[in-house]
Amino acid sequence: MKKITLFLSFLLTLNLFADTQRLSATPYQIAKMYIGHGEPYFLEVGAESCPSCKEMGYTLANVKKENPKLNILYINVGNERAIAQALGVQMIPTQIIYDKSGAEVYRHVGKLNEIVLDGLFEKYQF
Repeated sequence: MKKITLFLSFLLTLNLFADTQRLSATPYQIAKMYIGHGEPYFLEVGAESCPSCKEMGYTLANVKKENPKLNILYINVGNERAIAQALGVQMIPTQIIYDKSGAEVYRHVGKLNEIVLDGLFEKYQF
């Protein structure tokens, strides 16, 4: 009985940590290679030190978990400071959507909830 309780506690702990995962950072040079090649892309621009960015990371990880085919990338400008300027990002978190041809079609500063994100993914045909 003790082993079963320990095992169930372990599974519960794994499940709790699975639900609190954030998106992993993608280096901008790699992200740039994907943009403009026939599929829309959603860039989340933020930093590990930013509380709102962390919340967006959790939200986007949940969205990605529910819809694994969505092209969502996280750019950590805490590690790639020059990229913030190259992207014209003045505050974080910033979300940028690129259409299939690589044109920027949407930009938002601040947090977004899952309902708004779902609407954006539908509007921009992800």
